[in-house]
Amino acid sequence: MTYDLVIRNGLVFDGDGGEPFQADVAVKDGEIAEIGACHGEAAETIDASGKIVTPGFIDLHTHYDGQVSWDANFEPSVYHGVTTVVMGSCGVGFAPVHAGDRDKLVRLMEGVEDIPGTALSEGITWQWESFEDYMDAIDFPHTVDFAAQVVHDPLRVYVMGDRAVFDETATDDDIRQMRDLTRSALEAGAVGFSTGRSDVHRSADGEWTPSSEATAEELSGIAEAFEGLDHGILQAVNDFDLERGDPKAFDREWNLLEKFAGAAGDRPFSLSLMQRDFAPKQWREILARSEDAKKRGLNISLQVAPRGIGVILGLQCTFHPFIGFPSYKKISHLPLQERVKLMRAPGFKEQLLGETTEKLAGDGTPIPPIADMLLAQIDFISCKMFRLGENPDYEQSVEQSVYKAAESEGIKPLEKIYDILLEKNGEEFLYFPIYNYTDLNYDAVYEMMKHPQAIMGLSDGGAHVGTICDASFPSYLLLHWARDRKERGSIPLATAIKKLTAELADFAGFSDRGRLKKGLKANINVIDHNNLRLTPPKMVQDLPAGGQRLLQAARGYAATIVNGAVVVRDDQLTGALPGRLVRVGQRSA
Repeated sequence: MTYDLVIRNGLVFDGDGGEPFQADVAVKDGEIAEIGACHGEAAETIDASGKIVTPGFIDLHTHYDGQVSWDANFEPSVYHGVTTVVMGSCGVGFAPVHAGDRDKLVRLMEGVEDIPGTALSEGITWQWESFEDYMDAIDFPHTVDFAAQVVHDPLRVYVMGDRAVFDETATDDDIRQMRDLTRSALEAGAVGFSTGRSDVHRSADGEWTPSSEATAEELSGIAEAFEGLDHGILQAVNDFDLERGDPKAFDREWNLLEKFAGAAGDRPFSLSLMQRDFAPKQWREILARSEDAKKRGLNISLQVAPRGIGVILGLQCTFHPFIGFPSYKKISHLPLQERVKLMRAPGFKEQLLGETTEKLAGDGTPIPPIADMLLAQIDFISCKMFRLGENPDYEQSVEQSVYKAAESEGIKPLEKIYDILLEKNGEEFLYFPIYNYTDLNYDAVYEMMKHPQAIMGLSDGGAHVGTICDASFPSYLLLHWARDRKERGSIPLATAIKKLTAELADFAGFSDRGRLKKGLKANINVIDHNNLRLTPPKMVQDLPAGGQRLLQAARGYAATIVNGAVVVRDDQLTGALPGRLVRVGQRSA
């Protein structure tokens, strides 16, 4: 046989978690044609000597819902071995939509996921009204495959109009319409349905998201759309209202989620799991409740991140500690280098640090309410604020923190932060993990990842573009947990690969990918694992309307192959666009 591509001499990890083996992998017509000794000729050959060969990675939790309509590349996920992304997480997105409600959805995404509203307004093509129209509009060639979830916020606004925004309870007829629209989208190939119930998720105007206060009756009514289907997943994010100080909130919210998931029958349901500073033991309660629900037949999994989930602080970023100080606000509109020059001018630093920061949340800027909390506790939180370095280190001790650096110089942490952010002509960043680093170590993360109901997720690819840069999670899992971490727990490489491939394919219902087996899609990575590393996050201005975003790449991907075509070679995009929309339950992409 003549093959389109043969990957020779690599160490093959098939995705099922077993021992790797030396073999060739041959590709023909976008599928894996042979694994073993592939003696046929090939139009293209990749020498994988000294490298590992894995299935392409799946990212279950992204927010490319707007970007997908104007950008074919899926950066930065494509740089981290991801060959299939699932969009439409946390209940936010852009379909279905009436023309008059487009701005509402832009403001929601701008506030909840920190994506510039100007970029969304200019970049989104809006060639749709229904969710099915949306899927048709985005089904053009991209670098990687992608699947879309029906999202609760747009669905609610589409059916209820302004009543959805003002937290009114959905009527029986509202719920029926939302259920019917969800069913229609699922039958057209939507991968699932997502909702969001987080107090830190607000619109750019500081308002609650439409779905945040939906009743159990509404959620259960929508979930009934899955009845009789053999495909489709559900996803939710929930912080259980703990910031409101209601001691009954956890039980109330948990019971609501169980009713929601249970109404969908045996369909898989996933919930975000992380250690939160304001509720450091909540994650253990979620684990216990999930274990009990599983025993009672609920098909529940928990999305876990492989490192701290935090913000990147910098003068170029959406947020930094000085953004609310009157002196800074007066110069905030200036180009970066002009701001840096003024901030270095004699007397400016002393003047600014002598001021009191003004409240940020709800002032019309897309800054999360958590920013006010960070500013109020800046001395304390500087204990876990770090420079990432040229080879980004996300697991650092307090001895490496800004607090200790300030202490050694005999100055206050805020003054040290000021000095650091002016380095590199104002392009230096600091990293502050808000979640998963309460104890200044990864013990909680390790325990979460090892739990039998845990699945990998929460990268938020395409979202929080001015504050968070976590689409590199797949690379980080491989290089940190499966290679570099020697003390306090590690993860075998075969297990890490399984977590990024077969486990997620099985959860999402992607039966044609996630493993290296004959007849499956040729979504494949060739990785120089010994030399795999992350590059530092950088700010680039490549969004529509001049919008900026943080990107982080990796070094060590010899090739990433999607549907048989090489989309990344030696860490660089090739220009190939073999990726298409995955319509679950129908003929796949």
